[in-house]
Parts: sequence; structure tokens; C-alpha cells
Amino acid sequence: MLAAEAKRAAGEPAREASWLYAREVVDGVIDNRDAIDEQITTFAKDWSLARMPAVDRAVLRIAVWEILYNDDVPAAVAIDEAVELAKEFSTDDSGSFVHGVLARIARAS
Repeated sequence: MLAAEAKRAAGEPAREASWLYAREVVDGVIDNRDAIDEQITTFAKDWSLARMPAVDRAVLRIAVWEILYNDDVPAAVAIDEAVELAKEFSTDDSGSFVHGVLARIARAS
């Protein structure tokens, strides 16, 4: 999928910046997945990764990478964007769950 998107972005110069950032996020989450998952598990209070909805897990991983490894994105922005994604694409309770986990991670970092 990444190769297909890279090819598509190459043909659409207006998408290049967003593609490069998306690739940075994907690579960053992959490279730091163990540390990211440890943070999520530590601060998710009685929720294992396996128990979380897949969308929540993915949104949390991206936002934790932004909070911990990307100094260009303020933690508040990463949290707000993650909460909005969770509200739109996951369960009714996901927005508050994602907010709680990320707020605890941001305070600890």
C-alpha cells in the first residue's frame, strides 16, 4: 500500500508534502512500536492493546509517536486531532478514552 501511495503522490505534486509526512509517521510508528505500545499500555488503565478497538489503537499509536518523537507537533494538537479521529471513526466512548490516555502520556513526557 505504501508503494502505491508513493507512486500516486509522485504524480500529484500537491500531495507530496502530505505524503512525506504520512510516510514519516508510518516509519516512526514502526520503528518505535515497542516503546509506543508500552506507553499506551502503561497509561490506558486496565485496557490491554488487544482489548482496544483497532481504530483506537491506530490513532493512539500515531498520536503517541507525534507526542514523543515529533517536536514539530505540539502535544495539544496531536491530542485534539486524535480525539477527533476517534470520535469520527470509532465508538461513542473512544474520544474520551483516547483523550485520557494521551493526556496522561503527555503529562508524563
